[in-house]
Parts: sequence; C-alpha cells; structure tokens
Amino acid sequence: MKKIFVLTGEPSGDRLASEVIKNIKNSRSDIEYLSVGGKHLNSVGIKSIFDQKEITYLAFTDIIFNLFKIKKKINETVSKIIDFNPDILFSVDSPDFTLRVSKIIKKKKPNIKTIHFIAPKVWAWRPGRVKKMKKFLDHILLLFNFEKEYFDKENLNNSFVGHPLLDKKVENKIEIDQLFNEKNVISIFPGSRQSEIKLHAPILFDFIKKMNSKNNNYNYVFHSTDRFKDHLNNLLKNQNINNAQIISDDKIKSAVIKKSIFAVVKSGTVSLEVCKVGIPSIIIYRMNLLNFFIAKMFLKIRFVNMINIINDKEILPELIQRDCNANEIFKTVYYFLKKPDLINSQLIHVKKTINDLTSKTSSSFEASKIISSYLT
Repeated sequence: MKKIFVLTGEPSGDRLASEVIKNIKNSRSDIEYLSVGGKHLNSVGIKSIFDQKEITYLAFTDIIFNLFKIKKKINETVSKIIDFNPDILFSVDSPDFTLRVSKIIKKKKPNIKTIHFIAPKVWAWRPGRVKKMKKFLDHILLLFNFEKEYFDKENLNNSFVGHPLLDKKVENKIEIDQLFNEKNVISIFPGSRQSEIKLHAPILFDFIKKMNSKNNNYNYVFHSTDRFKDHLNNLLKNQNINNAQIISDDKIKSAVIKKSIFAVVKSGTVSLEVCKVGIPSIIIYRMNLLNFFIAKMFLKIRFVNMINIINDKEILPELIQRDCNANEIFKTVYYFLKKPDLINSQLIHVKKTINDLTSKTSSSFEASKIISSYLT
C-alpha cells in the first residue's frame, strides 16, 4: 500500500488538493492518505490531523503575530508525517507553513518525495528562494508557463500544469434575467476577507452613487461569500442605493459574471475568472498602511494583476492604494463604457494571455499524473 500525505494551509489549497486527489483516486485504489486539510479533502474521504483553521493566517501582520503558533503546528505536523511515513508529501500553496514543513521532512526523511503545487511568487520577490527550495523539493507544479525559467535555472524539477480557475468546466445554465429589470449589469468584487470589505465597500458605494448621478441605467451586483453576505447587505441598506444587490451562491455568481458588461475587481485570482469569460474589467486594491509598506519593500514587480505582469504592460487598469478611490474608479469605468474600441482591445489581449495559461486537460489532472509517476 502506497501512502500520500496532503499538506494544505488554507481553504483554497484544500479545495485545489481535493481535485488533484479525486483524479488520483480515479486511476488507482492502492493509496492510503492523511492530511492537514479542510472540508474539501474531508469530502473525498481524507482525514485531517487537526482543524485547518488553526494554521490559516493570511496577511503579513497575521503571520508576524502568530509565529509561535505556526512554529508549534509545524513541529506537530512534522511529527505526524514521520509517524505516517508516506511515499509522497504533497503540499499545496501556503508556503510559510507548507514549505517549512517540507524542508524539515526532507532533512529528517530524505526518502519521502516532496512535491509542491503553486510556486511561491519568486518572480515578484526573493528569487533567491529557488536555491533553497531545490534542496528539499523534488518537484514543483506551476500555474504559469513563464515561471519555468526561474526553476529551470536552478535545475529544480518543475512542470506547468495550468491555473485551476481556467480549467474547462461543464456548468448548469441558470436563468437570471428576472433579477435585473432589463438593466445592464456591472459586477463588483470587494474581496473575500473582512479587512478587504472594510476598506473597499465604502469606496465602491460612493462609486455607484457617482455613476447613478451620471447614468442610473445599470444594476450593480456585489459578489460575496456566505460568511459576509449579511454584513455587506447591512452596509448597503444605509446607502440609499436602489440598484445594487449582494449575491453569494457560486452558481448564480458564475451566471452573473457572464451576463455582466463590465467588472470592478479586487486584485487577486478572481480577476482571472472574470477574464476567462471575456468581461472587460479594472483592478482595485487598498490595504492598511503597515501591510502596504511591507509589500512595497519586498515586491519587485510593476503591476499587481497577473494579466498585466505577463504582458509587462497595463492591459487592465490598476487603481491601487491612493488611486483606489470612488472618483478614480468612476472616471475609469465611465470612460471605458464610452469606448467600445478600448474594451475590444483589452479583450483581445486578455484572450490571448488566457489561452497561454490554460492547460490542455485540467490543472488537477496534470498534477495528478505527475504525483502518480513518483509512485511507480
């Protein structure tokens, strides 16, 4: 019986890992699993050694303030992995946790193959990390093709598997026309964390008011999570805005994106989902000053959006920090809506970039093939 330990640090990694494991389970049944995971890995029958929430720290300051807890969990995880003695340690994202565990495991048990999915952004900051990673990783799986050169240079085995958001999926068609009173829809993504909503929501409400004073023939749909839907609704009730609503159902959100004529998107991977379906958009982001200054010190990139980074030019306008205000968002969106040629140019660039990022099959299937190859 072969063994795989699946190591994740947050819900997105748990979801991605579960898709990879589903593919492995479809091809072979002679594998025993154990994990640090959440509900998605649990849904495919994989037990977690503790609740994933105990090690989910997302922002720079969260990590700094929880270093002792993280170290304790790293030691506990290492001990459990050694007891389990897997053939493969498959880690997904969350490098501050997962790669620290992998490093210790490779030192203590060099026979365990270490495979990591979603490479740290070495092209954005600290490219020297690759030299360290090659000492304890056997293989790294990449979301973006351009990342290969950083790992090839250091002879670290790597494979481009594609981005999971761009995988071809069969979706149920949902009729949503009755929700919008014949008005054009503008999708708004304020963020999925409380700190992001706190900073972005007031700005976005003011942006809608400015748009309504110029042209009130639009519906605005905020894409939220179940966790913050009620919170956003309560904030919206106090704004005297009658053409905006909050949605959290994933199937409805997908249908709304496809119906939208434009999107205002918080910087992050969700922008790829918007780009995938060919919706023109702009990128916004604000963070607290401490996190902003830390990011400014370390980041070595001109842009924050992946489409812009890959093309090395601003295909999607970025309104970051001070530029992320209601007036700038209004001016940019209103200008785009009056310029169909500008929208068309953006969509042409985006489509080409998305095609280059898309796996031939699916990211999870490609990842599962590589992991399985280490078991033969």
